[in-house]
Amino acid sequence: MRSVHRFQLAFTLIGTLLLSGCFDDSGGSAGDDTLAGRLNFNGVSGLGYQTASQSGTTTDRGEFRYYPGETVEFRVGDLSLAQGVPAGQYVTFLEFFPDVRTALQAPLVDSEGLSTHTLREQQLLQNVPLNNLSRLLIALNWTENIGEGEGIEIRERVIRQLNAALPGLSSPIDFNVSEAEFTAEGSNVSPANQLLAEICFYPEDDPLCQPPPTLEEIDNAPSRPLDENTIDPDVVYSEDLAALRTRILESVRTVTEIDNETVKTYLSRELKAITTAVANRYYLDEEVASVPASDTAIKSVAIRKIGGELALAELEAISTRPQDVQIHATDWQSGEVEYFVAGPAGGESELLLSFRPEDTYRWVRKQLRVLIR
Repeated sequence: MRSVHRFQLAFTLIGTLLLSGCFDDSGGSAGDDTLAGRLNFNGVSGLGYQTASQSGTTTDRGEFRYYPGETVEFRVGDLSLAQGVPAGQYVTFLEFFPDVRTALQAPLVDSEGLSTHTLREQQLLQNVPLNNLSRLLIALNWTENIGEGEGIEIRERVIRQLNAALPGLSSPIDFNVSEAEFTAEGSNVSPANQLLAEICFYPEDDPLCQPPPTLEEIDNAPSRPLDENTIDPDVVYSEDLAALRTRILESVRTVTEIDNETVKTYLSRELKAITTAVANRYYLDEEVASVPASDTAIKSVAIRKIGGELALAELEAISTRPQDVQIHATDWQSGEVEYFVAGPAGGESELLLSFRPEDTYRWVRKQLRVLIR
């Protein structure tokens, strides 16, 4: 019965991953032996990328091509965003910055005493350069808001305007400055806001993409007559020009509008989706084990990977009720955890397995319920 259960479990997981498109995201599907990486889970499209052997533009899913061991540079138009980023199945903005990337390799310990990367990720979301870069890329999205399950779309029209504006900035865009300096407006407007002021996110023939009427033009235009019957439809009145000026100026985006909470929500959502996708590639060969109280022999549960060989770097395991079930040994090479029952009939425990695949800093959590009968 146990072998049938294992077959059914694996078959169900494979079917689920095939339906969700998560079965082999890293495969070479471009007719060569390169791999497909993805920038964030829902993607950032329209960015230029360059590895030692590959170059191109990220797709609508944020995909880029690379060979194992390569690093990648990302840029938006002529503006470089990051260099020397290790290419992988998933890359996030957190990995754009060397100090943040290094910190991701050191997991924190959760309340159950197991290693986890999620607490470290949340801690690093406070990084100022990360927030500055995220603000700009979110502001460059074609639509003003990024909904659940949506990626960042940077259109060619936006990139053309960005490239045209870059040479005229008062200084280069620097993600390492303080938040206040990066988001500054008014008389000392930041280069990031100078850049956004030159980009129109509407069709080229939209009135909002025209230069705003000057105050002098507004003052020199005739005032709208009080008598509606005397209004000339062919005359542009000062009130019309003033209203148009207000609309154009209000349509200009700024990084100031993208606050810390917006950045945190976006990044947290992307990080959580990647963690789920990575975790979905693994399962335990049993989900529930029923063991007689009289059977104190060593049992084992094994981690399996769908669509590839298991390759772990680290493995931890605990029993939530060690008085009923105790961990005997763990083996990260085989992905097996040995345990034995130590309590009376009617007892039970959850075995929590936390492990890190060798190709990522992310830890995966799985559990086995052990019933004593």
